[in-house]
Amino acid sequence: MWTCIAVSLLCMGLAGCIEKAATPALMEHTAADFNEKLHSGKTMFVYFQQQVSDTVSLFLMELEQSADALKYYGVLVGKVDCNEEPVLGYCTEEKALNTAFLFRAGKEFLGFNLNTVFSVNSIVSEVLFAILREEIKYIHTESDLLALENAARGKKDVALGYVSSLGSQEHRSMMETAYVYGSKYQFGLITGGPVLNHLGLDEKSPSSQVWFLHCGGAHSGSKASEHCPSTRMSKPLSTLGIHSFLQLMEAPLVSEVYDDPSSVQSPQFPYQDTAQVFLFSRPASKREDLHAATALAWRLRGLALLVLVHRQSPAVKTPDQYTAAYRLPEKGSEVQYLNSNSPDELLALIKEEEEEEKPLSTNTIPNTEFHNLDDEISVSTFENRLNSLDEDSLTQLTSDNFHAAVARSGLTVALFHLPWEAVSKTFLGSYIEVAGRLAGSEVQMTAVNCAVWTDLCAAESGAAPPIPFQPVTVFPTVLLLRPGESAQHYGGMLGADALHRFIALSLSASPALLSTQEEVTSFLQEVPHLGPAGHAPDRVLGLFETEAGVRAFAEAAKSLRGEVLTALLTGGLAEKWAVQHNVALPAVLAFPSWGSPARPSSALPASSSSSSEELLARISTALLHPLPELTVENLPSFLSLGKGLLLLFVGEEEDEMASRRNQALLEEMRGLVELGGRQVEPYLVCWIHLGRTPAGRSVLGSFLGSTPPLPALVLTHLPTGGEVYQYPPNRPIVASSVLQWVQSVEDGADAAAVALIALQFLYVGLFLEQLYQRPDAPPSATNHPTTASHLHHLSCMQGKARQGMLGGDSWPPASELLDFLKIMDTQGPNIRQQAAPKPTEESGAAGGKSAAPPASIQHPHTEL
Repeated sequence: MWTCIAVSLLCMGLAGCIEKAATPALMEHTAADFNEKLHSGKTMFVYFQQQVSDTVSLFLMELEQSADALKYYGVLVGKVDCNEEPVLGYCTEEKALNTAFLFRAGKEFLGFNLNTVFSVNSIVSEVLFAILREEIKYIHTESDLLALENAARGKKDVALGYVSSLGSQEHRSMMETAYVYGSKYQFGLITGGPVLNHLGLDEKSPSSQVWFLHCGGAHSGSKASEHCPSTRMSKPLSTLGIHSFLQLMEAPLVSEVYDDPSSVQSPQFPYQDTAQVFLFSRPASKREDLHAATALAWRLRGLALLVLVHRQSPAVKTPDQYTAAYRLPEKGSEVQYLNSNSPDELLALIKEEEEEEKPLSTNTIPNTEFHNLDDEISVSTFENRLNSLDEDSLTQLTSDNFHAAVARSGLTVALFHLPWEAVSKTFLGSYIEVAGRLAGSEVQMTAVNCAVWTDLCAAESGAAPPIPFQPVTVFPTVLLLRPGESAQHYGGMLGADALHRFIALSLSASPALLSTQEEVTSFLQEVPHLGPAGHAPDRVLGLFETEAGVRAFAEAAKSLRGEVLTALLTGGLAEKWAVQHNVALPAVLAFPSWGSPARPSSALPASSSSSSEELLARISTALLHPLPELTVENLPSFLSLGKGLLLLFVGEEEDEMASRRNQALLEEMRGLVELGGRQVEPYLVCWIHLGRTPAGRSVLGSFLGSTPPLPALVLTHLPTGGEVYQYPPNRPIVASSVLQWVQSVEDGADAAAVALIALQFLYVGLFLEQLYQRPDAPPSATNHPTTASHLHHLSCMQGKARQGMLGGDSWPPASELLDFLKIMDTQGPNIRQQAAPKPTEESGAAGGKSAAPPASIQHPHTEL
């Protein structure tokens, strides 16, 4: 059923780190635009800005970020500048100063005080909550709970949630899940009180929780006075966690097999993080064994999957002395055997093993939130706190020596960092590794401690000579500095190999001026030293008879520096090359890394009227592989094209026959590109090799709900919608057949696997984690684990300026020893009391305390 996500998640996952040229999701409405969209009946969340203040500025920043999230739920987010476009009834009303409005069906639906929508999480959760207010039931008392269960009994199962803070990430996760699954499950929100006690939660210090009430089936109970059986979610509350939990509740209560436990396949997606428990059955006691297994399965619900093994099968080799067995997740496929007839002992064992997977020592700190990448990096940094870094290879830049240091080297690479900040500390090890590789070269590797040299990092004006870069607001930041030039920003992933490659390519002039045939040959064939993961770079050659058009090409080459090698030919040599390759001057020849170094893949016209932006777009298209293999390194550049994806998954090449089969498939895909012509232009035809990207198998399983037989072909219209289509598995992948299928999809004859765009959010974190955890990744010089979350988060930190602001959520310490505020309280109990008054706390609509807004918006949360 959940075949929706497929390749659209490829785009969703990494799009946050890619600077796209697409129209921003936050719309700037004129009065006419607003009235037109209002009367169209679309759902809109709009703020009418009458003045500029700190509170409003902070809100607008959060509003802009929330626009990208809410558009997938069909909500248009925008603002109206009342000073330029007054809207009657809003721009002249004082109530609109601190209110954002939700419009539905052509009229005002609800107003939100800015106190309640102070962060991205609070905006998304409150808006979705308002949309779903008629569908989500409130549970105040145990009687309310029983009434809800009776209404759902025999019809739907119930997902019951309690969030301790409204407007928090947990509240948002609950609302997003309710939006997606609202037609399948009945959702309810507990406001606290005795209901929590009934469900086994401490009323005095409750934490956010989710329960699944089994009311939909025959096991829901026959009496109206009885509660439905319930299962409590054991994982931390997050969107992905709730989704995985709901899918686990759909798993068979008891599975019966006739194989030995060691031969039974370990749980597959989406149950891969769940333990397996095996009980043995004999023909003489088959009914009693099944009854006992079912009773234990209910007690293990949410903790383990129960498998009943029939001993009469000759495939069962387990000795009779063993009565049970179990297999734990993340500990290989090894099966542990037991001699115990007590269900209580088995249940206690599984619970104990689960608790052991949650280390409590300060040396191994659990990552309690899957989505909280900052904490994950903090944990990594804390665990490696005793591994000191050798910074002697770095020149420390200060306000006093900055200009002198930059002037004495042709290329200075500067790392702007905060020594106490986790991301900076994690990346510093990779940066020092690159400095070691470049020792003795012309590159000067430097660092700036922005906690000390704040004036330098802020690029304060008035300096003579002026600072050649804008104020640094994101940490860490890497800039490439050359005497007399503006700084060049490194926007790639913060890993040693990626940075080394960028620096190596930046050493060459952009464009290099070539005057002889020997220089041209050297430019096209010489491979610069790009580090252990280096490969041949893309190259671009500009041919110009005169100076006309050279300026635009030079600007384009400057933008490509560090990514593509560029060179320039003029005069007679340019004419010679134009004749040799049968092109008219001026022109640009593209030599992609995947092609022949002696023959360009494309010849692009470069008239004197061509702009640098036009040339950049043409060059990027010319360097694109006609059938690219998606990898970690090239994925962002492909996603930035904004095309739909026609994506082929192929398996490992275990023998020569499998290798030939994969090659034949790729030949068919190449033929598809050639045969399809304009029909396939809206799509990026590409493929993933599951042998070189082993995690791709789990990703494919997450896309389609289960891992299909390989090869698998999927298509998605990323720019226009979230639908994903799977090519019929029983049909051979032939170019002509695939083209007919694509046409049927475009004509609407092929039903989308799933059309719930909002479900894209559920797999984003999973896809990133799996795709970036490559087994061939080299270890970090500082032994920091280079995980997917680290790399993706570091890349996003480079691509998005956070302005040093924290969101409205609680930010607890990653470990006890990192709780600086607690240390301050211990050392000086009056310091914090004098610094800030104790905020007031009020219960919100769902019974929880409001997540604290920024300091400038310290007001209690109000009910909708």
